[in-house]
Amino acid sequence: MSMASRKKRRMWVLALGLIGLGSATALVMTAFRDNLVFFLAPSEIAAQQPGPDRAFRLGGLVEAGSVEKTVTADGRPEARFRVTDGPATVPVTYIGVLPDLFREGQGVVTLGKLGTDGMFRASEVLARHDETYMPPEVAEALKRTGHWEPSRGAPPPAGSWNTMNPAGNPSGNPSAANPTTSTGQGG
Repeated sequence: MSMASRKKRRMWVLALGLIGLGSATALVMTAFRDNLVFFLAPSEIAAQQPGPDRAFRLGGLVEAGSVEKTVTADGRPEARFRVTDGPATVPVTYIGVLPDLFREGQGVVTLGKLGTDGMFRASEVLARHDETYMPPEVAEALKRTGHWEPSRGAPPPAGSWNTMNPAGNPSGNPSAANPTTSTGQGG
């Protein structure tokens, strides 16, 4: 075998190996992207308008007065409610049993897809587990929208978010925002 044919064969083996490696990488990245689930707050959904075939997590607070519970034609429980982060609200529908800790004004993270009608169809609903816990994604969304500054105490009640200015200040006066910190223990 001549030296030129050996080099040529090595180049072909190297080229085929690189093509195989590139193909495998592309397949792994495609599978990873399909299984990646993003977290979005209602205001981010309003800005980004994710596609109807894209699963993601929606997080915020269950808006006060928005929960409606019914039963589907086949006897399964159905809940309709709205999730808010203050500036925006997303209607949610969920067929199944809600967690015991699910309540209006509480933090919630739902997994599902946004329909073309703007309704978020949840396949899973997670409620926060005690009165002081807030999912990190929800806390971050509240900070980004200006509705909560942790240094000023607990977040304001969810029922007041759609009527208040950022930083938990319903009056618009910067010095009036959260003047006291509540410990939640009364008094």
